[in-house]
Amino acid sequence: MPALNPQPELFTLEQYENLPENIRAEVFDGIIYNMASPSEVHQTISMELATILNNYIKRKNGPCKAFHAPFDVKLNDNPLTIVQPDLMIICDKNKLDGKKCNGAPDFIIEIVSPGNQMDDYIRKLYYYKKYGVREYWIVDPQKKIITVNYFEGEIVNVQYSFYSTIKVNIYEDLFVNFSNIAELLNI
Repeated sequence: MPALNPQPELFTLEQYENLPENIRAEVFDGIIYNMASPSEVHQTISMELATILNNYIKRKNGPCKAFHAPFDVKLNDNPLTIVQPDLMIICDKNKLDGKKCNGAPDFIIEIVSPGNQMDDYIRKLYYYKKYGVREYWIVDPQKKIITVNYFEGEIVNVQYSFYSTIKVNIYEDLFVNFSNIAELLNI
C-alpha cells in the first residue's frame, strides 16, 4: 500500500551547486526557496554597512573577514540548510573553502525586504541561533528599526531606531551610527 502523505524529495548539495548562476535560492531542511533581487534601499543599506564592517576589520588587522551576498553559508549537511545572508563576519578561516562558509558565521545582518519579513524575523532567527551564530541583526527599512540578537549574551530582540548608534557586541569598540545611513535614504 503506498504512503498517503509521501515526503517530498529533499534538495541535495549537489543539486544546489548545479543551479544556474542567475538563480538566487536558499535551502532550509532540504527544501529550496527562491529569493527575489534586492531593492535600491536594500542595496544602499547593505553597501554602507559592508563598508563600515570591512573598514573596521582592515583597521584592526584581525583574523575575521566580512562578506556580502551572494555568498553561501552551509549551516547543515543533512538535511541541507544553506543561506545567503546579506552581510556576515566570519572569524574562523577554517570554515571557508573558497566557495562558501561551512558552519555559522560569527555575525550576520539581514535587511528585511517587504516580501520576506517572516523569513528574517522567524525562520532565520531560529536557524541562526540553532546553528551557532553569535550575533544577528535584522535591519528593517520599512519599520525603521534594527533588532539586535546577541545569542552569546542572551540579548534577544533589543530594538533600536534608525537614528541610533549601535554596538556590535562581538567586538569591544565597533559601533554603527545608523543616522548616517538614514540620512542617505532620506528617512
